[in-house]
Amino acid sequence: MSVDVVIAGAGPNGLMLACELSLAGVRPVVLERLPGRTEENRANGLVGQVVRMLDRRGLYGRLSDSKEPPRPGPSFVFGALPLDLSTLDDNPLYGLPVPQRRVEQVLEERAIELGVEIRRGHELTGLSQDDDAVTADIAGPTGSYRLRTRYLVGADGGRSLTRKLSGIGFPGVTTDNMVSRTAHATVPAAMIDPVTGGLNLPGYGAIPPFMHHRTERGLFVFAPFPSRPTVVSATEWDPAEAEGDDRPPLTLDELRESVRRVLGADLPLGPPEGQGPHLLRRLTGGNTRLADRFRDRRVLLVGDAAHVHSAIGGPGLNLGLQDTVNLGWKLAAEIRGWAPPGLLDSYETERRPVAQRVVMHTRAQSALIAPGGEVTALRELFTELLHDRRNVQRIADMMAGADIRYDMGAGDAHPLAGRWAPDLLPDTGTGPVRLAELTRDARPLLLDLTEDASLTEELSGWRDRVDVVAARSPDPAAPATALLLRPDCYIAWASSSPRPDPHEREALRTALTRWFGAAG
Repeated sequence: MSVDVVIAGAGPNGLMLACELSLAGVRPVVLERLPGRTEENRANGLVGQVVRMLDRRGLYGRLSDSKEPPRPGPSFVFGALPLDLSTLDDNPLYGLPVPQRRVEQVLEERAIELGVEIRRGHELTGLSQDDDAVTADIAGPTGSYRLRTRYLVGADGGRSLTRKLSGIGFPGVTTDNMVSRTAHATVPAAMIDPVTGGLNLPGYGAIPPFMHHRTERGLFVFAPFPSRPTVVSATEWDPAEAEGDDRPPLTLDELRESVRRVLGADLPLGPPEGQGPHLLRRLTGGNTRLADRFRDRRVLLVGDAAHVHSAIGGPGLNLGLQDTVNLGWKLAAEIRGWAPPGLLDSYETERRPVAQRVVMHTRAQSALIAPGGEVTALRELFTELLHDRRNVQRIADMMAGADIRYDMGAGDAHPLAGRWAPDLLPDTGTGPVRLAELTRDARPLLLDLTEDASLTEELSGWRDRVDVVAARSPDPAAPATALLLRPDCYIAWASSSPRPDPHEREALRTALTRWFGAAG
C-alpha cells in the first residue's frame, strides 16, 4: 500500500480533512492540480456552526487575529429579509468575515505543521477499485504515476472528477435565467452613511450594508468590508442582453449599468483601492445538485463534490467543512482498525440529510428574492412571520446548522444526545477552561462533572481512544453533569445526574462501543 488516504483537492475542504486525519494519526497525501493557491476569492467569510468548530480546533484565533472567543452577530438576512438576532435566547449565527483565500492559507499552514504532504501541480486522472484499495492515476509535473491507497476522498469541487470516475450520479437542476455581477469597487465617500456604513443613494434612498437588497428588478448588495476592498453586486433575472460564454470579461461600466437597472438610480463606481487581486466576476445561471450517494466503496466525497447549491446565506463552507470533520475521525478509525461496524457508513447517513436541508433553504431563499408581485406578497407574509421570535430562532438554527441532531441510538435518552456540545466552562482545578481548549486534538472526550468523578472507571477498555477530563462545573445550572463527545463535538451520551446510576453507566458503555469500538 502506498498511502492510507489520497485527497483530491487542496481547497478548504481537502485541507481541513487532511488536518483531521493527521490529528487522528493518519498521514494523507493531498493532490492539487493547480501549482499554487488560487488568488480567486470564492467566499468572503464563514457563517454558522463551522465558526465554533474552527474555534474548537484552535484555528479561530489564527483566522480572526483575536484572542477572544467567537461571538454571534446581532443580525443576518434570510432571502433578503432582515433577521433580528439580538432578542434570541441562543443566537447560533456566528460569523467570521475572512476571505476564502485566507482560510486556505491558514489551513495549509496547519496541515504542513501536522506533517501533511501536499502535492501541487498533481492531478487525479483516473481511478480503479478492488476490495482492498483504490489505484489512483495521477499526472504530475514530471509525468504520470500511480498511487495505491486504502481510501480516496474527492474534495475537488462541483465538477469533481473523483465523483465522475467513481460513477456517482449528481442529479439536480440547472437554471440560466439569472446573471450576477460582482466586483471590488469604490463609491463616492459622500454617499456612505457615517453611522451605518451603508449607502445613501440619491434618487433611491438608504441601503444598509452587507444585506441582500431586493427590488422588483433584481438584487443589490453593498459590502464595505473593514480593511478590504468594498464588494458591490447586482443580480438580474431574464436580463435584456444575451448572455453567453463568449462574452468579454466583466467591466465596472457593465456592473454600473446593471446596478442602475436594479435600483433605478445611478451609483458611480470607481476602481478598487489597494493591491489586488481584485474581484471582477460575472456568473450566469445556477446549479442545485446533490450526489445520489456520498460513498462508493473506498471512494468518498466531501463539500462541493457532493453537493452544490445557491451561495445565498453563505452556507457552502459551513456545510463542506463540517462534512470533513464528520468524516475525518471515522475514516481514521477504519484505517487504524478500531472502527465499529457501520461507522464509516454513518458519514453519509448523517451528512446527506444535512445537505438536503441546505439545498431546501437556499432554494427557498432564491424564491424569495425573485422578481414579481406574487413574490412581493410572499415577502410581506414572511415579514410578518419574522416578527415572531420563535420563527427567527428556527430559521437562524437552520441556517447555522444548529438544528442538527444525529441519531445516537441507545444514547438518545438525554435531550443533549446527538446535538452539538454546548460551550461549557469546566474547572479542572486551575480555573475555568473553555471546552474549545479540550477538543483541539480531535479525540473522543468524556467530560466528567459528576460529584465523585467516578465515570473514569467506565473507560478502562477505551483509554487508548477516548480522553477523559474530570472537573467540576462552576455553573449550577449547567445542562449536564457528564458528556461523551465524538471528535466532531457532537454528544454521543450525556447525563444530568450528580451520581449516574448503573443504568446510565451501562448506557455510557453502550455509546462507547457503538462509536469507538469494542473495549480493548
